[in-house]
Parts: sequence; C-alpha cells; structure tokens
Amino acid sequence: MLTRFSIVTLVLFVLSIALVIRPIYVPIWLPRFGRKNIPINLTTTPPAIIAILWASQCLGSTQIRDGIVGTGGIKPYNILILFMSLAYMAITLDISGILQASAFWVSNKGGSNGWKLYLYFYLMLTLLSIFLGNDAIILSGTPFLVYYTTATGLERMPWLISEFSTANTASMVLFVGNITNVVVCEGFSINNVAFTAYTIIPFLACNIACFLALAIQFRNEKYIPRRLRAVGRLNPRGALRDPVSALVGTLILGTCLVVIIIVSFFKVDVWKISLPFAVAKLIFDLAWDHYRFVTGTLHHRPFTESKENTSSDNDDVVLAEFKRAMSLPTEGGSRTKDMFEPNECTITPPTASGTGSPASPSDPSKLSESLESVKVFPKARRHLKTVYEGWADHFPTFFTALPRLPFGLVPFSFSQFILIEALQHQGWIDVFAVWLSRASHGQIHASIWLIGVIGVLMCNVAGTNIGATILLTKVVIAAPNFPSDSSRAAGIALAVVSNIGAVSFTFSASLAGLLWRTILMQQGIIIRQTVCFLESFAYSVHDMCRACRRLC
Repeated sequence: MLTRFSIVTLVLFVLSIALVIRPIYVPIWLPRFGRKNIPINLTTTPPAIIAILWASQCLGSTQIRDGIVGTGGIKPYNILILFMSLAYMAITLDISGILQASAFWVSNKGGSNGWKLYLYFYLMLTLLSIFLGNDAIILSGTPFLVYYTTATGLERMPWLISEFSTANTASMVLFVGNITNVVVCEGFSINNVAFTAYTIIPFLACNIACFLALAIQFRNEKYIPRRLRAVGRLNPRGALRDPVSALVGTLILGTCLVVIIIVSFFKVDVWKISLPFAVAKLIFDLAWDHYRFVTGTLHHRPFTESKENTSSDNDDVVLAEFKRAMSLPTEGGSRTKDMFEPNECTITPPTASGTGSPASPSDPSKLSESLESVKVFPKARRHLKTVYEGWADHFPTFFTALPRLPFGLVPFSFSQFILIEALQHQGWIDVFAVWLSRASHGQIHASIWLIGVIGVLMCNVAGTNIGATILLTKVVIAAPNFPSDSSRAAGIALAVVSNIGAVSFTFSASLAGLLWRTILMQQGIIIRQTVCFLESFAYSVHDMCRACRRLC
C-alpha cells in the first residue's frame, strides 16, 4: 500500500534525477573565502537526498545497509571493488603508452586513405573497449584524437563521435566492460561466459549498424576526405613509454579476466579474484618505479604534471612524434608543413575528480582554487606539497593513476543502490513490477521490447545508466507471474540497452558521457547537448532495434 511517505520518496527520487541531469549552483558565503558557488550535482545530490529521506523516516538504517551490502543476489560492494580493481589495471596499462602506440600503428596501416583510416580506428577502439572498458578508452582516446585531428587537419566531430559510440557499444561484450553489466550478472545470476554468448550477436549488429549510420551521417567530403594530407610514418615504439610495464600490465589484466571467467562456474565472488590481481599490479608498479629511480633510468617525471606546464609529458611525447612525422619527407619526396603552432595543441589532463565527478576547470566552486587565493596553513601546505612531489617523482605510475581512478563513482553508485532500496521499501518497485507484468503478459518478446525501449529512455532520465539498470533489475526480479526465461531475456536486453542507451539524448546518460564532455571542454571544444543528440539519435535507435531483433 502506498502512503504519504511513498509519495515523498518518489518525489525526492525524481528531484535527485533532475539535479543529476541538470546540476545547479547555490551561492553561499564562507568565512575567509567570500561568496562561493556550491555545486548540486551527481556527487552531492544523491547523498543529500538520502539524508533528507532518513530524517523524514522514509527510509531507515536497514535500507542503507541493504544498499551497501546488497539484497536479492546483488552485492554493491562486490561490484564496486571489481570495477575499481579493473580500473586501476586498465589505467596503469594506458599510462605505459600502449593505447597511443596502437593508434600510431593503426595510423601507419591506414595511410592517407581517409575512409580506410576511419574504419581502422573504429575497429581498434572497438577491440580496446572490449577488454579495457569504456571509461579507459574515453579517458585516453579523447585527448589523443584531439591531437591527431589537429595534426592532420581533420574535422574533429566524426572521429570523436565514433570513439564515444564504439566505446559504449563494445563495452557490452564482457561483463567487466561496464559496471551495468556486473549489476545485470549479479541480479539475474548470469554466468560470465553465458553473458558474452548472449551479447556477442547484439554487439555485432549494433557495431555494424553504428558504423553504417556514421558513414551515412559523415559521408560529406568535408568530414572524412578520401585522401588525407601526407604524414610521415609514425613510430609506435616512440609512443610506448614503458615497454616492460606495458607487457606486465597486459599479462596481469589478461590473466585476471581469464581467471574471472573460469571461477564464475564455481560461484565465487569476482572481487576476490580482481582485487589480488590489482594489488599485484600495484606492487609491481611501486617496485618497478623504485628500481628505475634507484638505477637512474627514471630521469624525469614521465606522467605527472610539471610545475610550468599543465600538459603531461606523455602528451608531449605524442606531440613530439607528430611533429617529427609531419616534418619528414613523404613518399613523393616533399615535406609536409608543420601545422603545429606553439599553443595550438596543448592538452590539459583530465581532472583528478575521477569519472564519477567530472567538473569543468572553470568551476568556481572548487575549494582547491579558493585555497590558492586564500592562504590557509601555508607552511603545512608547502610541506605537504613538497612531500607529495617527492613521492610522485619516485613513484610516477601510481601517482598518475591515483587521480584518474573513478573514486567519485563509489559514493554515487552506493547512493543509487540506497535510493532504489528506499523505493522498494515504500512499495514502488512492486507497483512498477505489476505494470511490467501486465504490459508484457510474461512473454519473452514483449519483455525484451519493453525493457529495450524503457531502458534507453531511463538511461537518459533516471540519472545515468547505472541508476536505470539498478531500478529495472529490481523491477524485473520483483515482477509477479514472470517466467524465468522471460526474466533472463529481459536481463540480457537490459544489459544491451544500458550500454547503447549511453549514446543517445543526454550526456548524463552515462558517467562516460560526462567524462567525455569534460575532457573536451578542457581542450576548448564545446559540444552542445542538441548537437550530440542529433549526431547520435539515429544510430542509437538503429542499435536498439537491431539488438532487440537479434535477441528475439
């Protein structure tokens, strides 16, 4: 039975979604800091709503505990430990320069044929996204594509949209590709190997349909010219910062994924596998950096920010290689004009807020900027800064990966789980479950189409695809008179749409979308919501329809 507490809970839940999609800033006055704007966004809103619900007795400590420990086979702590462990291994692997090296190799293979190069980059990003996940590709691939398009004089939009769409599409293949996949596997008790077997055909259909849609949209010569400007041969080895770390990181991550797949048959919590591998990679990073520091082979801070420049040295290596290639004689014997101006292609690294809480560098609410203008504990701050820089020089891999880890995802995800538990406590999950059962009549095809359409819409209006996946998983599991086959089919459909739904109406449809927009804003590239919608809506619909047909 619904009560006044149920109404309040639903209203506050909708309010939290609205503030995640469209954040606001509340001006307040702080002593010694003056007037500042406090952000009400995906980082601050869900915890604040939970506090209000708790104070108004709409939820209790039991629901908060269930949102952390889990119920019904879904274990939030298991999901987040797995995700953070894999994120560390993927980020440190990228720091070694393996993504840039792969891109250079693909660029050499593509040559000066525009569409051939576009296809090769599409395939490369697809393969990397399958194993590294969408966040790692967005984090590393976006700055690189900005460099590449600037160096070759290409229109940025086709390449950036291609990267964003393929990263979110390919992440549906492995259950570790996206946090929503793990939620589905946990909630519907789907084996990891079976998950890939279910999603591989929808993925292929989505991937092909997506490329065809991109080819149609960007068929004009001004977007992807048939012949590119001549560029000298790029050196993949030069972009590979640390071959030893790249080799070890690949072996550790690959072995971890294989072991996770094997032990999934024995009902072992995946965090018990991923966490030891992440710790092993951490120990290797610290030991290897220490060895290079002691032996003198670590001559400078290869990844951390310099004092004079906000661009990382890893980006400088890519820029230097581009300049070298652009100045080399081409096959025809002529030299290509160096298109780089001194400040034309400066890349600012992503903010240290992680993928869970991306923020614009011009955000006036950042307290770190306030601390720079108002000296608070100056001696202590100078001492801590000196200590930090010393450790960062000694262990550059760890101190570069640390701010790039999606720590903001942890409180946001736990908050989403707790809010869904509050809805279930107030009876809303049962209401939605009855609606689903009546609309689908428990039939497989109807369940797939309903979850497919509703899932894409919910990703855009339910506060990222994480919230939509958690909510719909609870609804499907609670649906009365719902056959097990229909429930599993609905779960797989949810896994598909939680990935492709991130490429649709709003940036907040996924945390990867928010991160992508933030990185582009830091490069001075502004993509409006309407532009992104118009570019992606067509192939998002194509992907959804093609995937649902395959599942049927």
